[in-house]
Amino acid sequence: MFLAIDVGNTNIVFGVFDGGKLLTHWRVVTSRERTADEYRLLLKELFALDGVRVSSIDGIAVSCVVPPVIISLEKACEALYSIKPVLIGPGIKTGISILYDNPREVGADRIVNAVAGYDKYRKSIIIVDFGTATTFDCVSRRGEYLGGVIAPGIGISLEALFTHASKLPRIEITAPPGVIGTNTVNSMQSGIFYGYIALVEGIIRLATKEMGEDKPAVIATGGFAELIGSASSLIDEVDEFLTLRGLKIIYDKNIAKR
Repeated sequence: MFLAIDVGNTNIVFGVFDGGKLLTHWRVVTSRERTADEYRLLLKELFALDGVRVSSIDGIAVSCVVPPVIISLEKACEALYSIKPVLIGPGIKTGISILYDNPREVGADRIVNAVAGYDKYRKSIIIVDFGTATTFDCVSRRGEYLGGVIAPGIGISLEALFTHASKLPRIEITAPPGVIGTNTVNSMQSGIFYGYIALVEGIIRLATKEMGEDKPAVIATGGFAELIGSASSLIDEVDEFLTLRGLKIIYDKNIAKR
């Protein structure tokens, strides 16, 4: 079995694959302070929770955008599974060309998502990842990572509104009854919900025009993908586990080289 680990700024997602099938997954809060021993204990508890044998894991890949976490996670994996994880970064075979001015600047998760999306559609794609930041990643029909867009995430935008406007409450992020709010909570929900739909659809249209190709497939992933993706006519698919699937694909491309 294979263990995929996606370390984001807000959450870490773990996924266990049996062949190409995702068997189970867990999401925990990202902590820069956890030690290798704490990660080892956490993983043992998660595996026990779903009845997965630790000894069944024979491959691991990690995508990480929080450098302080990677050392502890790597040590935990080596201690628990006796396996050195494949770390997504320079030198790793991905199967796509990165046309960013400085390829090292591209977050590992963005490359992994691009690999997974292109592997599925084999045409031009735009991936919208609703994480701590909302990112847009564009891939050409030839499998070239063209670049993308980084915007503030939904969660941190709402938190900034609460923090900097003294009379505005902290609210739940959900679809409001309508665009025109008749109370403060509904008005804030409308601004976030419809505001982000407009942001997402506007950027998708502009990026599609700039790419100059046939209509790209648009995939949404990340924590708020279902909320926004289900309300937008421009998003073709919501895939919560796109990054985990991409880690499996990249691992398979590289395992023969090790």
